[in-house]
Amino acid sequence: MQETNDRRDTEGQVATREATTHTVIVLTLAAMLGVIGFLAAGSIARSATGTTGSVSLSKTKLGLILVNSNQHTLYMFAKDRNGKSSCSGSCAKFWPPSLQRGKPTAGSGVKASLLGTTKRSNGSLQLTYSKHPLYSFVLDKQAGQTNGEGNLAFGARWYAVSAKGTAVVKASTTPSTTTTTTPYPANPYP
Repeated sequence: MQETNDRRDTEGQVATREATTHTVIVLTLAAMLGVIGFLAAGSIARSATGTTGSVSLSKTKLGLILVNSNQHTLYMFAKDRNGKSSCSGSCAKFWPPSLQRGKPTAGSGVKASLLGTTKRSNGSLQLTYSKHPLYSFVLDKQAGQTNGEGNLAFGARWYAVSAKGTAVVKASTTPSTTTTTTPYPANPYP
């Protein structure tokens, strides 16, 4: 009888060791996947901010406007004042600032004298044009899209930027004698 109890204890210990080993393996894999996801998210966030500092002109349905090195539209935020960004936190998730490392590069048609930088609250440098901090828009998935044009979000309107450094205001398609307003797309913000 004693021999049977000893065998059960040994089998119980073996089962417990196997369960512990499986748990350790699963936790290790979960941690590795978490680290990989964190690194991938950081890479995506860095690519969304456009750290190349290259600004050029591109023809879109709005006319000639400023674009980044990926040919994505660059926007100005009407709430920004004195060359300083008013967009951070959740705003910057939807409107990533165009960050800069080194000297900005002016492409064809862009006045190098209007390019500059401003320091953000986190210490990073953001590209400016004619003292307007520049941003991209997360819903502009392809080059040349201008989905952010005229959007009212985070307290002010967003506009594409002209070669002169002014807001590009989309022309109204309604006759000037009517008093209707052009509806904007559904608000994508939380």
